Amino acid sequence: MTGPVSELSAPALAVVVPVHNETENLAPLIDEIRAALGGGAPYEIIYVDDGSTDETLAKLLEIAGRVPELRVLRHINCCGQSAAIHTGVRGARAPLVATLDGDGQNDPADIPALVAKYESEGGGERLMIAGLRAKRRDTYIRRLSSRIANRIRSGMLKDDTPDTGCGLKVFPRQAFLDFPRFDHMHRFMPALMIRLGGRVMSVPVNHRPRERGTSKYGVWNRLWVGIVDLFGVMWLQSRGSKPQVVEETPGAADKTGG
Repeated sequence: MTGPVSELSAPALAVVVPVHNETENLAPLIDEIRAALGGGAPYEIIYVDDGSTDETLAKLLEIAGRVPELRVLRHINCCGQSAAIHTGVRGARAPLVATLDGDGQNDPADIPALVAKYESEGGGERLMIAGLRAKRRDTYIRRLSSRIANRIRSGMLKDDTPDTGCGLKVFPRQAFLDFPRFDHMHRFMPALMIRLGGRVMSVPVNHRPRERGTSKYGVWNRLWVGIVDLFGVMWLQSRGSKPQVVEETPGAADKTGG
């Protein structure tokens, strides 16, 4: 299900926001996204309602009636944050994607800086710019679990990303679609990009306290599930290959790829 499609037929950037029961945060965050990106390149906002049981869908459709950039996709059942992100990226029309959490803690004002960093580094098909929350505005338990998970993950995966849990990231759509799909994969996106032969760079971003609603994801559940998935990603890394391709067709210019 979608809202009105923007008259801009070729958006340069898609902002993908997965949500589950976030009625109160929808309008404020969408307004902030529009304020951050207004006046720049054409963009689209894709909200993925992950099987919400509150008024999230109704509110999104109401907003879509007055916001031409907004598109609304819906999961009939709750499938998880990774599945919602995949649905949004797959449905995007733009070649470049920015993701952020739907709870309002990521600041949309940081999106232009991440896009600018992506462009200044030459862009390309295998570059991810990840947000780094310099000052976390979470409870002590959430900060502790995240710190433990980041240390374990970084030590085992060597993904050179100090804050892979930050929802704010910018990356090429096609690179994401080349990632293997599994539950909770969004926590391992930097490692998956590196597995493809790509690069990941971190940029400091703002982090805000949650002002409305409550977290829909358990703290310790995320930690232990993440550890299980960690071994799966390590297995994927050991099975990855990066072929160097040279076109040998007579008369064609040599092309290499990763």
